[in-house]
Amino acid sequence: MIDRKILLAEKDLPQRWYNIAPDLKTPLSPPLHPATHKPLGPEDLAPIFPMALIAQEMTMDPWVEIPNEVMEILKIWRPTPLVRALSLEKALNTKAHIYYKNESVSPAGSHKPNTAVAQVYYNKQEGVKRIATETGAGQWGSALSFACKLFDLECQVYMVRVSFDQKPYRKLLIQSWGGKIDPSPSTITKYGRAVLAKTPQSTGSLGIAISEAIEDTVGREDTKYSLGSVLNHVMLHQTVIGLEAIEQLKSIGEKNPDVIIGCVGGGSNFAGLAFPFLKDKLKGKTNPKVIAVEPMACPTLTKGLFEYDFGDTAGMTPLVLMYTLGHDFIPPGIHAGGLRYHGMAPIVSNLVKDKVVEARAYHQTDCFKSALLFAQTEGILPAPETSHAIHAAIEEAKHAKEGQVIIFNLSGHGHFDLSSYDAYLSNKLEDYEYPMEKIKEALKAVPKI
Repeated sequence: MIDRKILLAEKDLPQRWYNIAPDLKTPLSPPLHPATHKPLGPEDLAPIFPMALIAQEMTMDPWVEIPNEVMEILKIWRPTPLVRALSLEKALNTKAHIYYKNESVSPAGSHKPNTAVAQVYYNKQEGVKRIATETGAGQWGSALSFACKLFDLECQVYMVRVSFDQKPYRKLLIQSWGGKIDPSPSTITKYGRAVLAKTPQSTGSLGIAISEAIEDTVGREDTKYSLGSVLNHVMLHQTVIGLEAIEQLKSIGEKNPDVIIGCVGGGSNFAGLAFPFLKDKLKGKTNPKVIAVEPMACPTLTKGLFEYDFGDTAGMTPLVLMYTLGHDFIPPGIHAGGLRYHGMAPIVSNLVKDKVVEARAYHQTDCFKSALLFAQTEGILPAPETSHAIHAAIEEAKHAKEGQVIIFNLSGHGHFDLSSYDAYLSNKLEDYEYPMEKIKEALKAVPKI
């Protein structure tokens, strides 16, 4: 009889995070100062981040120890189950073995607390009293609010306006953990007011919300900024996902995955699962197909440029070399709010550029159709973001060879996204492929480095 759930004991939780940076084919290019365009030093980032996280952002050590205090909190929900999707396999009549890492079991219902707890811990260690951040669909905002409550820090969240309106229960979750939340663009920052003056009905973007959070941060001595994706230290913290999955597959005698899949907005949940498996691929020991999946409406990897660009709309963040649609890009209000970001993590971008990782884009109605099949077979209603990974896994399974192993990251559940499913089931959800002419227009604002 085949076990559906492959579990690890708490004592088997990874003791170290894996840093992929020293194993990359092409070394990462340095982040640049937004004003001088010269490589950044730690002192340039100190007004925004605590020094421990700056050190992790720049380290070339292959492994970073997980602090005991962080480890004890991670044990609230980790190790997470690796699940054999037997019912989905049967429905598809596939020859593949499909596995998913169930990150929806965390308190916030997604993978985001893996880095939120670590980031808040390091801020607390350095005497920070308050953290400002942005959130798209609300997964990151709720995870950071949860972590701040555990360490007794204040949490200010700027939530992209379209998601603020679409997802009221994610907003309530943030407030339940003591976070303060405002729609972005907001009236409480200078930049937010400027955006509203120009575009009163603005639906917002992650780039705008990041600008507001950074303005908030640099205007107060008691506050630091926290980001839920994109940056190297965020990717680092998420690698507990893949490190656990490797041990779980070993424990049942399953072979190495043939296909590894994650959805991408900024890249963190994809990185968390894929990076530990990529260690052997980069050394030529294995050769899995590794797929990063994004929405057609925000095609950063599949239609963007590989250029230095700002992480925010106002141009206050460092310039990083990444795939970008241009920091002025305002995405349509698709329901996968966590995937509506103009840029991609520099490490993920590097891996796609070097053809270690394959990028794909799908329409949201195809993804929702696959999400419902997954819910009807495996019993979990996935987040709209996660549905992109599920759709890719199903497409791969349809033509899989006998015994092929497919693994994807179930990055979060969709219990706070029921309005999205209501729109889909009511035939009100429309596909949107962002036109190249609009992308070209937004890319004109990318700095010439």
